[in-house]
Amino acid sequence: MAEIRPLRAWRYDKSLTNDIESLTSPLFDVVSRKQREKLYQNELNSIHLSVPRGNNAFEGARELLDKWKREGTIKQDALPGIYVYYQYFSLAGSTKTYCRKGFICNIRAYDWDDEDSMILRHENTIPQSVNDRVEVLEKTLLNVSPTHGLYTDPNFELEKYMDESMRNPIYETEDYQGVKDVLSVIHDAETIKKFLKLIEDKKIILADGHHRYEGSLMHRKTQTAANPNHTGNEGYNYHLMFLTNTEADDLRILPTHRVIENLPDFDENEVMKKLEEDFIIKPVEEAHTINEIILGKQWAFGVLFNDRAYKIRLKPEKIDTLEWNFPDVIKKLDLTVMHYFVIEKVLGIKGKDQRKSENIRFDRSFGDCLARVIKKEAQMALITNDISMEDVKRVCHSGYTMPQKSTYFYPKVICGFLFSSIKEDEFKLPPYSCF
Repeated sequence: MAEIRPLRAWRYDKSLTNDIESLTSPLFDVVSRKQREKLYQNELNSIHLSVPRGNNAFEGARELLDKWKREGTIKQDALPGIYVYYQYFSLAGSTKTYCRKGFICNIRAYDWDDEDSMILRHENTIPQSVNDRVEVLEKTLLNVSPTHGLYTDPNFELEKYMDESMRNPIYETEDYQGVKDVLSVIHDAETIKKFLKLIEDKKIILADGHHRYEGSLMHRKTQTAANPNHTGNEGYNYHLMFLTNTEADDLRILPTHRVIENLPDFDENEVMKKLEEDFIIKPVEEAHTINEIILGKQWAFGVLFNDRAYKIRLKPEKIDTLEWNFPDVIKKLDLTVMHYFVIEKVLGIKGKDQRKSENIRFDRSFGDCLARVIKKEAQMALITNDISMEDVKRVCHSGYTMPQKSTYFYPKVICGFLFSSIKEDEFKLPPYSCF
């Protein structure tokens, strides 16, 4: 069973939240350098905890957190609750407004390598990013921002309680992407029990936050080994998560493109010659349209160079020559095809080395990819399609994972609305809470 718990969140003092927008920040892995510099100018912005900087940055984050608690900058809610979180957004080129409905809670940190794990992952992680998240957690004992998990409930049993809670929001703001973020809280014990009951027989797909979740797993293992009186109920056994329903029409997964840079002896003509063996190739006159040209076409990609652009599509008979030892559900993914036939076979970066390669960068903005190759900041860019929710489900249940940075669930959860402490005296719920 997937065990979730209400929490007593730490939140900014009411005297500060009239301007809550100035205290929130994007997730650490989507913050641009320019955005960071602006956010760092506010000494109370949550980025100082989520992406600490400076000498001995992680220790500095701990000291800052202690100061904020001591001075009342942030205060812990008196009652445990389930925090309802709605995000209203539109997609580029459309006027339709979506509302992604979900709730934030603590969830037991299940080891995803266990056969009966209640948490399923669909992506591999990058070791250095995991190490950074472990250090932040070890120093602060604080989940600064929730990861994003998916549960499946075709009956939509919880939405009516969330809608009711949203009649009295705590915060309402617009984030850096133009997304309207709204938070409310449910304190009613009987209602909270309905959330706990519904989730207990679900498996959770980890949509976003693989590095933060793995950081929680590593911290839990370290603390378990060091605690001879370990019970399984300590705060380090839990993790902060935002849960949304896969059956809702508000899950959007945007593509993440690959940018290639600093490969030695790189030659555009040689690359194109090698691609001819496995791909049908068509030149594209207007490079800025290539993402539209490949839209919805299986195993089709855009290839951008400084002054040339091509649409490439795998020859159907070539899929059976893919030598990686994966089941068909993985082999037939667009990104598996890209990483094998282009990045390994043509560019020479072996699959086992791709997670750590300094020559592969990930960019979610097609415009940025185009600009980087035009400015010669990159040697080439590989443009891909998005991935469906059904693909994600199939991969998770296969027990395998997609290539790293395969999905970009939009919009991202913002940081700063609430924090969750795993420090033992702050994590424990009071006896009167009924939980």
